[in-house]
Amino acid sequence: MAVVIASSLRKELSGSVLFDGVSFKVERRDRLALAGPNGAGKTTLLRALAGEVSLEGGDLALSKGTRIALHDQRPPAQSRQALRDYVLAGTSDLAAVEAQLRELEQSMASGTHDAATMRRYSAAQAKLEHAGGYDWRDRAASFVRGLGFTDADLDRPLATFSGGELTRASLARALASQPDLLLLDEPTNHLDIESLEWLEKLLETLDAAVILVAHDRWFLEAVTTAVLELEGGKSVYFPGAWHVWRRERAARAIFQTKTAERQTEEIARLERFVERFRYKKSKARQAQSKLKQIKKLESVRVRAPDDKRRTLGFEFLKPARSGRDVVVVEDLCLRAGDKPLFDGASFAIERGEHVALVGPNGSGKTTLLETILGRRNPVSGTVRLGHGVEAAYFSQHEAELDERGSVLDAAMSGTGLKRPEAQSLLGKFLFSGWDEHEKSAAVLSGGERRRLALAIAVASGANFLVLDEPTNHLDLDSREALEAALEAFPGTVLLVSHDRALLDAVAGRMLAVEDRQIASYPGGWADYARAQEAEPAPAPTPKPKPKREQARRPAKAKPSALELVEQEVARAEARVAELEQRLAADWSDVTLLAAHREAREDLEALLRRWESLFEQVSDTKGV
Repeated sequence: MAVVIASSLRKELSGSVLFDGVSFKVERRDRLALAGPNGAGKTTLLRALAGEVSLEGGDLALSKGTRIALHDQRPPAQSRQALRDYVLAGTSDLAAVEAQLRELEQSMASGTHDAATMRRYSAAQAKLEHAGGYDWRDRAASFVRGLGFTDADLDRPLATFSGGELTRASLARALASQPDLLLLDEPTNHLDIESLEWLEKLLETLDAAVILVAHDRWFLEAVTTAVLELEGGKSVYFPGAWHVWRRERAARAIFQTKTAERQTEEIARLERFVERFRYKKSKARQAQSKLKQIKKLESVRVRAPDDKRRTLGFEFLKPARSGRDVVVVEDLCLRAGDKPLFDGASFAIERGEHVALVGPNGSGKTTLLETILGRRNPVSGTVRLGHGVEAAYFSQHEAELDERGSVLDAAMSGTGLKRPEAQSLLGKFLFSGWDEHEKSAAVLSGGERRRLALAIAVASGANFLVLDEPTNHLDLDSREALEAALEAFPGTVLLVSHDRALLDAVAGRMLAVEDRQIASYPGGWADYARAQEAEPAPAPTPKPKPKREQARRPAKAKPSALELVEQEVARAEARVAELEQRLAADWSDVTLLAAHREAREDLEALLRRWESLFEQVSDTKGV
């Protein structure tokens, strides 16, 4: 049954059409991704579905009693309200239903059993069960923990949290409200990779319809079951995974381009005929016929995809060659106040390496970058930059921007470029025209500051790029442009990012923060993830017995392929039974649910393999 059905939705802004004719249907457990360029109306559509924005046309139908929750990146107002109270405020109606049930139960225990009381009790109980049952408080707490908060954080006032933490609190509140329709606008912002993977597993098991906007490609690939593409005021609905939609969109673009070229050539040919013969009496009738053909072609003309979409332009300057050793860190100890971050960490980065630094939020990644660049002093240990190393720092907080003048002044002072070259650079980063160039750098929005800081890093000519979350506030096309530029950069890169697609494409080595140390893993993110999932090494093989003792024992027959699979089936069945026993105690644990599903799939695959081998053996024996 559909949770929401949208038909021909229309939205206008200041008299202009933002979108028109948008139609789609989302059922429970569907996860619909909204795709399209910035300004296409994705966030506006989410807010319209939540009832926060009006529509100028179309029909929007929700199933009866639908609970809606919207997470749209707007942090809660800073106040003395505790995190626990803020998150549970989204479930105030459930608390009220619970109180009503207790009141009715007391009345019934006192002898009140009239039909009206029983109907009220049944309706209240059904409403609570519809929202997930009596353990909604425990589930709310599990969402808070899954998003990186501790139990101690629950009693902290909102005013003590950072902007990123407040945004995660908004997401926790949306999840905790037990919605039937969950609307998520950039839910991956401010999540570390552990929380991202937790959210992916949660959405896969959530018994709700989900509509989301995100720029994290791995996240979209993991959770999306359908895509609604918004562009040019129109929409295209595509059922299927994210990568299938992207492949289909690319094929559609190629087809449109070729069709548009053929139509343009045909119209030009017909126009040449008309121009040549329209005034000759012998050809006048044919010329009129050609004009009709032109008019008909114009009425069904296919337009080539707009390739003039404003996206960032990345082209790193070729840097000077540095010495072989770019960074050497030895026995480093770092603290943040009283919190120890690193204790005796050592590593080195050589010329030309592209290295990613990964670890959970709060593990000290940004502090380590700033220490490498000489902006912080270590407690102990040494950090040395090699000969000829010229570093450019793209900070997560844009602290390196010169805010004393205009955007153009900041670009010129940060890069050493002259005015015309700096203006050209700003144009590539979407600062166009005199007004945007002369705008004060101090009044830029968060997204504008990110773009300006990235422009300065790109044009610096540095041979050592230190990048802290460079893809924040970038759309998909711009992320992929940055990715391609970093891959081609011949200098050295040290990158901190939660964008796993970027990490996998750019990094040739991963430095992971583990127990206040730095561990090194070859390869990109996928290789690192496989290394983390690898089983522990097997126990050492016992020392073999002397040969003469072995000779007295009969040789043991090597197990057949069928016997080996039977052993694997037994282990898989034991694993499934163990997970089912654990789920019986806590069915709301999404990690256990995902593990149980995976174990069942592994067992089914092994059983299919066993059946195939059994049939082969039977055929061989003539059974």
